[in-house]
Amino acid sequence: MKLRLTCACFAILLTAALGIADVEQGKRTFLVPMRDGVRLATDVYLPADGKPAPVILMRTPYSKDIYRNVARNRVRLGYAVVIQNTRGRFASEGENLPFEGDGWWGHQDGYDTLDWISAQPWCNGKIEMRAGSAMGIVQYLAAATGTHRLSHLEVSVATPDLYTMAYANGLFRKALVEGWLQEEAFDPGALDIWLSHPVYDRYWQQRSAAQRYAWMDVPASHSGGWYDIFAQGTIGAFLGMQEQGGPRARGAQKLVMGPGIDHVSYPDLASKWPFPDREEPGSASATSATVRYYVMGDVDDPNAPGNCWRTADTWPPVPTQATPLYLHADHSLGLDQDRRGDTLSYTYDPHHPVPTIGGRQYNLQAGPREQGPIESRADVLVFTSEPLKHPIEVTGRVRVKLWASTDAPDTDFIARLCDVHPDGRSINICEGGTRVRLRESLSKEVPVEPNRAYLLDLDLWSTSIVFNAGHRIRLHVTSSSYPGYAANANSGTGYPRFVAPRVAHNTIYTDPAHSSHLLLPVRK
Repeated sequence: MKLRLTCACFAILLTAALGIADVEQGKRTFLVPMRDGVRLATDVYLPADGKPAPVILMRTPYSKDIYRNVARNRVRLGYAVVIQNTRGRFASEGENLPFEGDGWWGHQDGYDTLDWISAQPWCNGKIEMRAGSAMGIVQYLAAATGTHRLSHLEVSVATPDLYTMAYANGLFRKALVEGWLQEEAFDPGALDIWLSHPVYDRYWQQRSAAQRYAWMDVPASHSGGWYDIFAQGTIGAFLGMQEQGGPRARGAQKLVMGPGIDHVSYPDLASKWPFPDREEPGSASATSATVRYYVMGDVDDPNAPGNCWRTADTWPPVPTQATPLYLHADHSLGLDQDRRGDTLSYTYDPHHPVPTIGGRQYNLQAGPREQGPIESRADVLVFTSEPLKHPIEVTGRVRVKLWASTDAPDTDFIARLCDVHPDGRSINICEGGTRVRLRESLSKEVPVEPNRAYLLDLDLWSTSIVFNAGHRIRLHVTSSSYPGYAANANSGTGYPRFVAPRVAHNTIYTDPAHSSHLLLPVRK
């Protein structure tokens, strides 16, 4: 037994010091020590010529082996490639909690790994990080440590703020969070930790790269999609680093926003890489446009406007005009305020929530979907414009200013923008909601006075689409979208898993003193 232990210890020391050669040519695996002594499993792929090379670093909570072919392809292009499992994942040591070692609070594994790479003889001093989703979040967290080792980031479909991954304006993203944590076999306690922080408190603020843009001193390319789960986070990271980042970051960011879906037959142009003057993926070209975005349109009409890529110097592109469409008591949507002063009410029962159909979802059918199955429900208020005489382009952030009340200690309000085709199909474009107790701040719950009208700001995030002539603009107002979001128990005391749900009677106001309206960024 002593001999076996001695051999095992020697093997670990040898691996940490020299790396163990894999049967695959050019690959070695290291256990790289972090500042607290925890060792992270790290694969290194090197070019055959043995010369110092620029390095691509991929830090991932997923299996390193998934990216084996990616590494080989990049090595052929002259890169050294480093793929590391994050703390607690697979062969890496430490607690198996998402993102807990990737930032600047507690452990600083990204910072330490970059230092380790820069000290290796095969690194020529240039280190890029690339990848998307959770691996994109890891990039933002690494950059926010203040490291100066990075030469470029290539981030796709990610967010710099972990709170927006778990909560959308206070609404718990049930399908995304529970599905991802379970399918990736994180510590079961991770879900309880995130559920115990339903507001944007110190826990989330400490873990938000969006609070540390000044520390992020690196050029970067950000790509996302209008129907992606992190759509607004991608735009927020671009703007934050472009305007508030360190000296190397300011003015050196690129943004690409496409449809972000794979089951809709947009013209071939939508799937083409919109940067003809640079590698895909790769370092941003100094000559490429700052912003490239896809304008969606009517895919059934070959002559419809939209369905094209555009460029801009910043986001949102100008000029646009914030145009209100007012909610009317007769369920219409128009430019004029409702003079009747009526209210509309519905009953929201958490035991029978409105089902999620499409949208920015994970582990569910996502993207644009026909909304007809839910539009006949009594707990979904539907407001529809007259058919459009001319096409209208909406590009930018969409919001709803909603006057509403409830008889419950708390409830949610959710709004959804839809494009109604001439044949009657109602297709979702974007959506957003808010928790009434968080109406004043995401950082603090404020008690709700029963049946008092509050002005709520519902953020539907950004989009770009042309509503074609003959189409109608539609808005849903409801209080649930399950299981995309957890159904609010209406009790005001926490997540439905911990409390007994109750029914809420919710009211929408449309009179001139409480002029609820959809606010669209209409491109001139």
